[in-house]
Amino acid sequence: MSEKLLVVGETKDGTLRNVSFEAIGAAKKINENAEIIGVVCGDDDLESQALELIYYGADRVVTVKHDNLKTYTSEGFGQAILAVINDESPAGIVMGHTSIGKDLSPKLASKLNTGLVSDVTEIEITENHLAYIRPIYSGKAFEKKIITGNFPFITIRPNNIPSLERDTARTGNIRELDIEVTDIRTIVTDVIRKATEGVDLSEAKIVVAGGRGVKSAEGFKPLYELADALGGAVGASRGACDADYCDYSLQIGQTGKVVTPDLYIAVGISGAIQHLAGMSNSKVIVAINKDPEANIFNIADYGIVGDLFEIIPLLIEEINKMKVG
Repeated sequence: MSEKLLVVGETKDGTLRNVSFEAIGAAKKINENAEIIGVVCGDDDLESQALELIYYGADRVVTVKHDNLKTYTSEGFGQAILAVINDESPAGIVMGHTSIGKDLSPKLASKLNTGLVSDVTEIEITENHLAYIRPIYSGKAFEKKIITGNFPFITIRPNNIPSLERDTARTGNIRELDIEVTDIRTIVTDVIRKATEGVDLSEAKIVVAGGRGVKSAEGFKPLYELADALGGAVGASRGACDADYCDYSLQIGQTGKVVTPDLYIAVGISGAIQHLAGMSNSKVIVAINKDPEANIFNIADYGIVGDLFEIIPLLIEEINKMKVG
């Protein structure tokens, strides 16, 4: 019998996040012959999410449905996933290094009395072992961790380890594990989004990112307007965040989020190597900068040399014309 690897699916607004599929890809790298078991929790019908996990490579899926799993709490989801672990006895666990993963994984590792390698960006395969690579010292260096035991438990940074191709012809068993989720000390009654929150930056197909060249928090307003016109999300360089132009939740780069959108528009960004590490795998990169020698132009597919405060309004105007037309 092949060993089992458990992949924890994470949802947002009822839809699985891409990192859930990337976690399946990571599990396949750990052991391509293992049986990949997905788990998804919630309070409603979970069949569509379970099917998506199967389409992306899970061999079967366990769902846990309970009223106390409507919104994430560490107590509720911890009980649910621990119940699946005890029921399935997997040989390892993979989940996303997200706000949920960062909260839940150490609690589970403690309950299981096992180690945890967090924020993995690469899995290196050699003849004798698997090495898990993760950034340290604010992205200035990388460390290689080797698990000597037989129970890998890792969290992976989103947009670093590729998912498998989606295959709707794949089939697999979906079963519901019936458990009681009790002793919830924290009840989430309402979730209030930040005023700036729109499209999830980590999963956006279009990203408009600003750097120090945007000059101020006020200067970011045209970027929000452009992102809104394109149906995208706003990001920022570390320099812009350090200057208090925007919140650190928007930071893209080695010490921030890694994004791989179809279109990345870099506005007033010089192109420091730390920033490039977070967006260089974008399919199409457009750079807008008044400095023709800016490093960002070296990786851009298209470049516009000029004043962003003149160019961005023109782009918004043309995009809105196209929408009307």
